[in-house]
Amino acid sequence: MLKVIGIQRAEKFSPNSVEKDRAILEAVVSHFNGKIISEEDNNLSDFALSIKPDIVFTMARDGRTLDLLDELEEKGTKVINPAEGVRNCQRSRLDKLMKENNLPVPPTINSGHGWWLKRGDAAAQSHADVVFCKDEESLVKAKKDFCQRGITDMVVQAHIPGDLVKFYGVEGSGFFRTYYPSDDGQSKFGDEKINGESHHYFYDKGYLQSIAERTSRLVNTPVYGGDAIIKSDGDFVIIDFNDWPSFSRCRDEAAVAIASLARY
Repeated sequence: MLKVIGIQRAEKFSPNSVEKDRAILEAVVSHFNGKIISEEDNNLSDFALSIKPDIVFTMARDGRTLDLLDELEEKGTKVINPAEGVRNCQRSRLDKLMKENNLPVPPTINSGHGWWLKRGDAAAQSHADVVFCKDEESLVKAKKDFCQRGITDMVVQAHIPGDLVKFYGVEGSGFFRTYYPSDDGQSKFGDEKINGESHHYFYDKGYLQSIAERTSRLVNTPVYGGDAIIKSDGDFVIIDFNDWPSFSRCRDEAAVAIASLARY
């Protein structure tokens, strides 16, 4: 029987989503009768190294935990998502990789609709890490506020009007789902209101999936989620891409797809 553990991410990396994140990890690990341990547990390293797991399903993001995952991989453990992929989802690194590979991301130049200023050294840990700036004056102030909080690594993206679509996928499994937050009301920080109610513009969902899968392969993050803006002409840009979201809208289906990665 496979020895499987799940590593829950620290609460600071699960803003407003601690229970949802725990639920998807439990749903996956339950397929193997595995055990879950938090990356905040002081015994994590000793526990993981003593068990010598065949597979680790991990949502961890802390640097020390990622180093542990590297060590486990070197010893032959299959790690999902790999530490390399989590590091690549650092926002500034991800933005650079996507631009270098001609993936559709918003420009930095203002299109007349304002900007988004985002923390670049990590995923958002609070609402203050992603800020809408309606004009240049607001952008300058927001940058100063970031610096005062010790955040000097930032990503600036032009605001793109259109339908906000959240997507969830498991690379290579065929699992890919999309949702309009304005339709179901689920929101982490409430920023979806900037784009307003969805018009449900027509777009090629298959093409969005292909771009998402290409991104997941590029950054080595097979369990992924993200956000896209669908413009009125059906074109789209990816405004966010994350390692292992909560999958709260499609948890049971996603858990089966994620568990299937153990076979690859």
